[in-house]
Amino acid sequence: MNEKHDSLIPRPVSDSQSEMAEIVLPNDANPLAALLGGRLMHWIDLAGAMAAHRHSRNYVVTASVDHIDFLVPVRVGDLVILRSSVNRVFVTSMEVGVKVYVENYIADTAQHVASAYLTFVAIDPAGKHLKVAAVIPETDDQRRRYDDAGRRRDVRRAELERRRKSGR
Repeated sequence: MNEKHDSLIPRPVSDSQSEMAEIVLPNDANPLAALLGGRLMHWIDLAGAMAAHRHSRNYVVTASVDHIDFLVPVRVGDLVILRSSVNRVFVTSMEVGVKVYVENYIADTAQHVASAYLTFVAIDPAGKHLKVAAVIPETDDQRRRYDDAGRRRDVRRAELERRRKSGR
């Protein structure tokens, strides 16, 4: 088999699952010693890209980020854990889910900080869009996320069309 053909063989969600950890340092925080929202968004983008790279086995670029709510504050010294995986593939694009937790390793506690859905597009070195292998959901939770990703894509497309028509 050739490399191009191999890259389009469907892969399980587990092949894309990624985890990264960051310790919040003073440079990551505002004057109240809380993690900057922009820094967390940057980490979410990186974690999402890791899953998209693993699945597509190509370069990827961020096409969109859905809504993010910051649920609990994260403080200097906390450990932030970001878990990501591909939810669904749409020809050249992939929806990736990222879930963020904060662990206080001294108090031995963990809390859900934020979740986000990002869309990545696979590209070659010249920036041309590339087809991406389908993803195979294996668990009930992965199948639910797969189905939900289809609905979110429909909503994103409808919103883009609405904005195009309104000239915004």
